[in-house]
Amino acid sequence: MQERLRARVVRAGRPERILRVAGLDAHYDPKLRRSVGAAVLLSWPECVLEESALACRSTDFPYVPGLLSFREAPVLLAALALLRTRPDLLFVDGQGYAHPRRFGLACHVGLLAGIPAIGVAKSRLVGEFREPGAAAGAQSPLYDREEVVGAVVRTRAGTRPLFVSVGHGIALEAAVALVLAACRGYRLPEPTRLADHLSRAARR
Repeated sequence: MQERLRARVVRAGRPERILRVAGLDAHYDPKLRRSVGAAVLLSWPECVLEESALACRSTDFPYVPGLLSFREAPVLLAALALLRTRPDLLFVDGQGYAHPRRFGLACHVGLLAGIPAIGVAKSRLVGEFREPGAAAGAQSPLYDREEVVGAVVRTRAGTRPLFVSVGHGIALEAAVALVLAACRGYRLPEPTRLADHLSRAARR
């Protein structure tokens, strides 16, 4: 399915009009065998929280590296559907094109939702890179099999970089610029930072 759907992913352009963005994040509870998906809606470019939603789903699909989207996409799409306002852009906590089959979670969610999406991952799944400079905004390309699949971006001085890649409907350069524009002094951009807090809080 990933190999079939990746041909439909658009890796060019950027949304013409961005008024609201959404951050998406999911966490799995192994005791209850369920996933919690969080969606937060923020104004753009202010990144002020306007709305949030949570969804819970039973999760039987096992953890398999490279197939995370089959565990998390259903609950993220459910949370996204609960927002009263449709966002113009998605920030997804996970990989996008920087994936062994070039179809990570951000591609899966963006394509099925029909909304431009950016993958913002905390760790590397594939590829090689040179460590970017120490200053906020420094970046270096992420290569896999001689192809640029993403960017390694330092969003805050003194912290580990993030791995940014295209989800759907946007070019990599635009994705990196928007991630940096969404940072508010933290390592994570505001949309995924708030979604992460919400999904973690819902597990307690």
